[in-house]
Amino acid sequence: MKLLLHACCAPCSAPILEYLDKQGIKPTIYYYNPNIYPLEEYQKRHDELHQYAAKVGVEVIDGPYEHDVWLDCVKGLEDKKERGPRCPVCFRMRLREVARKAQELGFDMIASSLSSSRWKTLWQIDEAGNIGAQLFPPVKYWAKNWRKDGLQKRRYELIEENNFYNQLYCGCEFSYSYPNFALSKLDGE
Repeated sequence: MKLLLHACCAPCSAPILEYLDKQGIKPTIYYYNPNIYPLEEYQKRHDELHQYAAKVGVEVIDGPYEHDVWLDCVKGLEDKKERGPRCPVCFRMRLREVARKAQELGFDMIASSLSSSRWKTLWQIDEAGNIGAQLFPPVKYWAKNWRKDGLQKRRYELIEENNFYNQLYCGCEFSYSYPNFALSKLDGE
């Protein structure tokens, strides 16, 4: 399998990379996250992901930082709660670009580290991934719940082992400012 893995940060990606390595799969990472704001936050996540990827021998391709394009994409949804209607729009934009890049570079499969985050709703990500893949055949989307198979637990271990910066919001300024982070509700998903 020639896999292009969309990655949002090192904490979410590390257990996935470890899992893939055990399966004999060596992905290439695509860092495309125009939702992350401010630029300093984007850069912090970018740099840490690059450092970790270099440590484990995985190539990273950087997508453009198009925050203004992302803002246009979610216009009118700024005041919606986390996991609400803004998130699927964001996921579709990002995973469409991942699928486009995969087709351009000859990858046959895409996946996303977004599926490992407890801040996200899995079906929204899978739907966006499948839509993106359908637009750029023969690319397929790998709908894998990266929270299962001990990966969520391993994520926390890798955060500690690597002293990762562990952000507490997805990166979007609207999720950061929205007062609805009830972790007890999010942990069960």
